[in-house]
Amino acid sequence: MIKILAAALSLACLSAPVLAADDATNTPEARSYETRGQVTVNGQRVRYTATAGETYLLDEDGNPTASIFSTAYIADGTTDPRTRPVAFVFNGGPGSASLWLHMGVFGPQRLVLPDVQDDGAAPYDVVENTYSILDVADLVFVDPVGTGWSRPLGDHEGSEFWGVDEDAESLAAFMRMWLSEHQRWNSPKFLLGESYGTLRIGALLNQLEGGFTDVSINGVALISTVLDFRFDDTSDGNDVGFVGLMPGFAATAWYHGRVDRSAWNNDIDSFLDAARTFAIEEYMPALMYGVSLPAERKARVVHELSQFTGLSESFIERANMRVSLRRFQRELLRDQGLSVGRLDSRYTGQEVDGVGDSPEQDPSFYGIDGSYTASMLDYFTRTLGVDITEYYSSIGGVRGWNWDVGQSGGNSYINVAPWIARAMRQNSDLQVLVAQGHFDLATPFFAAELMFNQPGFDQDRVHFKYYEAGHMMYIHQPSLVDFTADIRELITNR
Repeated sequence: MIKILAAALSLACLSAPVLAADDATNTPEARSYETRGQVTVNGQRVRYTATAGETYLLDEDGNPTASIFSTAYIADGTTDPRTRPVAFVFNGGPGSASLWLHMGVFGPQRLVLPDVQDDGAAPYDVVENTYSILDVADLVFVDPVGTGWSRPLGDHEGSEFWGVDEDAESLAAFMRMWLSEHQRWNSPKFLLGESYGTLRIGALLNQLEGGFTDVSINGVALISTVLDFRFDDTSDGNDVGFVGLMPGFAATAWYHGRVDRSAWNNDIDSFLDAARTFAIEEYMPALMYGVSLPAERKARVVHELSQFTGLSESFIERANMRVSLRRFQRELLRDQGLSVGRLDSRYTGQEVDGVGDSPEQDPSFYGIDGSYTASMLDYFTRTLGVDITEYYSSIGGVRGWNWDVGQSGGNSYINVAPWIARAMRQNSDLQVLVAQGHFDLATPFFAAELMFNQPGFDQDRVHFKYYEAGHMMYIHQPSLVDFTADIRELITNR
């Protein structure tokens, strides 16, 4: 069992590091930085204390194993913690720090980028975030071990924390200590996670509410959801993955003008509803028939698939009606020398030649990555006074993730959905918000729908919300407005 030793949070002066060295165990100093700030949200001026710093994990013998870096924003004026929710926020990867949700949508300052354009080089625009949710909840942004400045300590290796269960165990321990240290056990609690962060929520609910429950969660926001990998994985033999992707392909073709919008009265919702129906009632059975599918029926399915996805019938036939994500990214706009994005298929990237079967890189990732890292580190050092010069790993520093979990349906596909369903059965207050972008091909909206259609979920407490953007829907201004309103509703309607 993991225990935690946290750095003291009271400071002699603002922005000065707090020392929490343990001479007995030779623990290095735990650094912590406290500042004051304010932000106007929903016309309300919120004054808060920001604490950015390290928390030490200890083994059963009291020896340090790792340091987790977090940034907490606690609003002034709360006299009764029962009336003030706290939200724990993390991104995904696995191996991503929480900078994307921190600087993109929830924190008191926000990076502003031109929509569907490459971010270029510094300087970048960072503004007061009037869409922050600090008016309704205190926020704790958490960087798992191996991300940001979080790291193993002493002789311990990252592999001890890099896995579905290992990661959730360490973060659950961190949460318990944070709640004790800040006397917030009786506050409403929320988990906000993006991408792999949604899978992390499932694993965290297993740690916190599975078996003996000690931390009951009021609500979770699954932002760009992936809980059951069957529904978007297109490995050989897993035809359901093609079905989960297909309506996302249709949305992308619509955006880039590769379908006849007039046939649907320029109504994307009607178009996508038809794509869903086709995927279930025509496409999936055709794939199940395999080589025994009658030629006439195959021709009809290929034609309809072409009409929905914008791909030629000949290409679909040559792919045996099974078009992988990378092939779709490369093929849709091949005649323009472009590929479409994976995280956000509205983005396009110039390809070096016209014959490749996969994109050189994801244009929707290299279109935003430099700006987020630069803005996060500038904000840490200039505004929060964080005096750390070690390498900050925004994403990609974690290797060798252990995907083996205790229950995953008895096959090779990770599935933490049953843990969320069980938590909902055993916690009548748990609400689930599923936030999906139409143009997200990394965690497709239809794959999430298929997953939540499985037995075991209280459908009255599962709330789907959709946005005309991709994986990180908040980089699109209209979606940012709707998305933050939906998160605020999740937190306030409890």
